[in-house]
Amino acid sequence: MSDETTATVDPAQMTGLELLRWMGTQVNDRPSIGRLLGMEMREVNEGSVSFALTPRADFSNPLGTVHGGICATLLDSVMGCAVHTMLPAGVGYTTLELKLNYIRTVPLDGDELTAHGSVIHVGGRTATAEGKVLDKNGKLVAHGTTTCMIFR
Repeated sequence: MSDETTATVDPAQMTGLELLRWMGTQVNDRPSIGRLLGMEMREVNEGSVSFALTPRADFSNPLGTVHGGICATLLDSVMGCAVHTMLPAGVGYTTLELKLNYIRTVPLDGDELTAHGSVIHVGGRTATAEGKVLDKNGKLVAHGTTTCMIFR
């Protein structure tokens, strides 16, 4: 998209699915948690999304492995964005509850993590979703659920 086209895009007029797909096309994306952590959108579909990131030394906990907050942020992002794909234009959301289970430690070896989120239910005021984080070999690293509040 050219700068002229980008300037005419009004995110408030886009459905959640349209907005996330548009954001995935932006080369010079705006500051965000995704940019800070190096998240990359892999798939954005109605009711499901996948993001990936490569751990780096800055993600270390005191034990020398990836801090659990990295997986928590990945899960919060994919589950929330999965809900977002189901929302009409002008409707927002926020995380009300986040429940995570950590299955194994993640080494700081530079191997990519992939997170998948999918919607369980979207109602009038709340939505639920589930997600999982996998290592490069497809082994489960963490999984969780979320409840989101919907602002209509």
